[in-house]
Amino acid sequence: MEIKEYIEGHKSRFIDELLDLLRIPSVSADRKFKEDVVNAARYVRKSLEEAGADKAEICHTDGHPIVYGEKIISADLPTVLVYGHYDVQPADPYELWDSPPFEPVVKNDKIYARGACDDKGQFYMHIKAFETLMSTNSLNCNVKFMIEGEEEVGSSNLDVFVRENTDKLACDVILISDTAMISMEHPSICVGLRGLSYLEVEVTGPNRDLHSGVYGGAVANPVNILCEMIASLHDDKGRITVKGFYDKVQDLSQEEREALNKAPFDLNEYKRDLDINEVHGEDGYTTIERTGIRPTLDVNGIWGGYTGEGAKTVLPSKAHAKISMRLVPDQDSAEITRLFTDHFTSLAPESVKVRVTPHHGGQPAVTPTDSEAYAAASAACEEVFGKKPIPTRDGGSIPIVSLFKNELDSETVLLGFGLDSDAIHSPNEHYGLKNYFLGIETICHFYRQFGNK
Repeated sequence: MEIKEYIEGHKSRFIDELLDLLRIPSVSADRKFKEDVVNAARYVRKSLEEAGADKAEICHTDGHPIVYGEKIISADLPTVLVYGHYDVQPADPYELWDSPPFEPVVKNDKIYARGACDDKGQFYMHIKAFETLMSTNSLNCNVKFMIEGEEEVGSSNLDVFVRENTDKLACDVILISDTAMISMEHPSICVGLRGLSYLEVEVTGPNRDLHSGVYGGAVANPVNILCEMIASLHDDKGRITVKGFYDKVQDLSQEEREALNKAPFDLNEYKRDLDINEVHGEDGYTTIERTGIRPTLDVNGIWGGYTGEGAKTVLPSKAHAKISMRLVPDQDSAEITRLFTDHFTSLAPESVKVRVTPHHGGQPAVTPTDSEAYAAASAACEEVFGKKPIPTRDGGSIPIVSLFKNELDSETVLLGFGLDSDAIHSPNEHYGLKNYFLGIETICHFYRQFGNK
C-alpha cells in the first residue's frame, strides 16, 4: 500500500486521535493543570507505542515530563530525532473564544482548539507519518522522538535532560514542526529563529492602595510611572533604548535583505487580516525584516490598581508588566536580560521601587540550507506541494535548536506546516485539515529522501 493511499484510508482516525489529544488541557504555565499535562504525556506515549515504536517511555524531570520513543532498524541507517511539545499556552481570555478552547470543533476544514497548531497538531503529524511508514513497510531511517511538556514556559528542564542523555539522543538530524509556511500556495522552510528574553517587572510606590483624592498629586502613582518607563524603552524611530542592546546584532548584507524580501508578501492583505490602518516598527526595515531579522521589545501584559466592574478611586500600591524581547544572532539571552534589568532599574525615580524578575529565555538560531537534510526536506515539499519551498526566517523562538547544536552537534530542519493566520497564542487558534494531512505526507517523503542519501 502506498503512503498516500494509507493516509487517505485512515483520515478519520487520524483526526479523531488529534481531537482526543486536544481535549487534554495541558497548560504548562498554570499549576492547576499539572495532572492534565501528565495525562497528555501518557497519551503521547500510548500513541508512539501504537504507531510502532520499540520503546516509548515517560521521563520525569523536576518539572513536566518528557516523552521519549524510538524505532531503531539498523546502526547502518541514518537516525532522525523528532522534537515537539505537547504543552500549550493558557487559553485566557476564554470569553473571546467562539467555542471552548479544549472542546475542539472542526469547521471550515479547520480544527479549532488551543494547541491545534502550536504544537499538538504539528508534532502529531510526525507520529502519524511514522505509523504510515511502519504500516507500509517504508521506513528507511532510525527514528527517535522527544516530545516535551515545558516549551511554552521556557524548557527549563530540557537542557538537563539533553546533557544527561546525549548517547540516547544521538542522531544525524533533528526534525521539528513548530513553525509556519508562507502560504499553502507558497510552501517554505524556516531557516532562522529569534531568541527570547522574557521577564516581569514590578513598580511599588506606597505600602498600600491609597484614596486618590486624599493622596493623589502628593504620592507617586506606580501605574503612571510604569507607563512612563515603558514608553521610554523605544525612541521615535522605533529603536530600543536599552544601552548595549544592539551591540551584537548581526546585520545582514543588502543582498541578503533583498533575497529575504523576495518572499511573497501582500502588505495590504496583511493589514486587512489584522484590521489595522498601518504597520509599525523600526524605521528602515520592511515588515518581513522586522519580524524575522530584527530584535524587538514588547509588553505582553500590564496591570495594577482596580480593574473590576464600576469605579474605585484608588492610587495603587503596585503596578506590573510582562515584557518579552525577541533576539537575533548574535545576541545572548542572558546578557540581554542583564542589560534590560540594569537599564529599567535606572529609569525609576526615587519615589518608587523596582523589581525585575526573569522568567525564561532562549538563544537565536540559524539553520543551514546546504545540508543533506535540508535538501531532503526541500525535495519532499516539492514532491507534495509541486513547488520548491522558499527559505524564510521566523519571528518566533524555539530555544531547543541552539541547545541541540551545542550538545548533540546536530543541525535542525524546521519543517513546519502552520500559517501565520492560525491564531497561535490567541483565542480561536486553529489548524487546517489540509495542512495536517499534507504535512504527514511530506514528512513521509522526507524520510524516503533522507534515507536514500
